[in-house]
Amino acid sequence: MKYDTIIIGGGLSGLMAGVKLARSGSKVAIISSGQSALHFYSGSFGLLGHADGKELLHPLEAIGTLPAGHPYSKIGAESIPALADDAKQIFADAGLTFIGDSSKNHFRLTPLGLCEPSWLTMDDYATCENPSETGWRKATIINFKGFLDFLPGFLADGLKKHNLPCDYAEITLPAIERLRRNSSEMRAAAIAKVLKGPVLEMLASEINRAAGNSDVVFMPAVVGIDSEQPVRELRSMVIPKLLCVPVLPMSVCGMRSQIRLRRYFEQLGGTYFLGDNVTRGYMEGPALKEIETANLSGMSLQADNFILATGSFFSQGLVAEPDRIYEPVLGADVEAPSDRSLWCGKSIFDNQPYMQFGVTTDRDFHVMFNSIPAGNVYAVGAILGGSNPIREGSGGGVAILSALQVARNIIAAGRADNSEAQA
Repeated sequence: MKYDTIIIGGGLSGLMAGVKLARSGSKVAIISSGQSALHFYSGSFGLLGHADGKELLHPLEAIGTLPAGHPYSKIGAESIPALADDAKQIFADAGLTFIGDSSKNHFRLTPLGLCEPSWLTMDDYATCENPSETGWRKATIINFKGFLDFLPGFLADGLKKHNLPCDYAEITLPAIERLRRNSSEMRAAAIAKVLKGPVLEMLASEINRAAGNSDVVFMPAVVGIDSEQPVRELRSMVIPKLLCVPVLPMSVCGMRSQIRLRRYFEQLGGTYFLGDNVTRGYMEGPALKEIETANLSGMSLQADNFILATGSFFSQGLVAEPDRIYEPVLGADVEAPSDRSLWCGKSIFDNQPYMQFGVTTDRDFHVMFNSIPAGNVYAVGAILGGSNPIREGSGGGVAILSALQVARNIIAAGRADNSEAQA
């Protein structure tokens, strides 16, 4: 089977690149081994939240000062705003509503009641422009009886540090009580599946009763597993302002994002191979010619371009053994010292060097093999080296913007080739 582009990895970066390419009319396939890191998503994407240990309000100003090996430096600071706007439009077209823009960070409310700088946050999640002036006068924190993946006590303590008085109410519904018969079913995804139709009306009534004179209600993010519609319906029925707060995985908003982006990709004509793994790639000179997968044994997949979007250690895009770190799919070069003692800091709170490890690429994100860039193989997202997504608050931004930049490069190269052929 022959495609214009094959993307190895079906998480956030793979889907964003796939959607961008499919919108241009390219024939695109995504090979996904299963669940991605989106299932652990907090509801927010960070562009650049911290630098030199300080919170950033204007991330674009700091992006221009990043080292040359950082993915943002390879993209170019001047290209970031347009890519960020493009990303927000893609999300909107896929049925995902976000607030925020690249010019100024806002602050999202974490499950511990902290306010973290963010770039894009889902519209139903709790955010503010200034943590010291949230505009909220009194809050009620709602939780479901028996739901242990939400931490209302920590949330209340954090909010009180921002001088926001909080009440707490525990509610239940017959549909939720049925889930409690089995403790393994009392999880966010299972709750989201029953919160629809008449059950939403009952939930809204319970929230209004418990809210009292509060002007804002915080509840666990367990509504709307495959679309935003249930969230909108619930918010329209609740009298105070209703805002969601992330819970422990699995993430309902992350599953919603995965579902909506994949559905949009397939509507655009993309092919999504779910539950498959690339087992081998065949190089021809400095280019990748074709790949084989576990499920399509005996049948190769060919493409003009390939994108490696398999993530970092968490999703096994990179693998660490006692004496080496390697990329297991294609055998690409990896930026990591051979001395194991240099992989980690001595204290858990130290800057951890391994967070910046990734495959080696040139400035256009071409992947290196034996120090030679492959002209038709690109890397995007968490598998890229040079950034520290935890300390920088840049994981979502790197995943999204590197994917869109590579897609733009591929589209531009294709148009140039077509112009030369016509000439």
